[in-house]
Amino acid sequence: MMFSDAFMAIADPNRRHLLEELRRGPKTVNELAAGLPVSRPAVSQHLKVLLDAGLVHAKAEGTRRVYTVSNAGFLRLNIWLDQFWEA
Repeated sequence: MMFSDAFMAIADPNRRHLLEELRRGPKTVNELAAGLPVSRPAVSQHLKVLLDAGLVHAKAEGTRRVYTVSNAGFLRLNIWLDQFWEA
């Protein structure tokens, strides 16, 4: 199920940091790696988990990939969470 993958994806503090950075605007792996004490390949792996969970999008721009937050992915999470507030 998508929700369990998304919740597992956001359980990691490094991935939450990446999402917070992407919330401010599109960024490349190198830009994102500059703000974390982990290697660029580790950031790429974290981004893959977020991509697989549907929480971010990647767009090729030349040789770079630019990452953005997926509004649709977060909308699904919000809809799922909202059921607990409406009860």
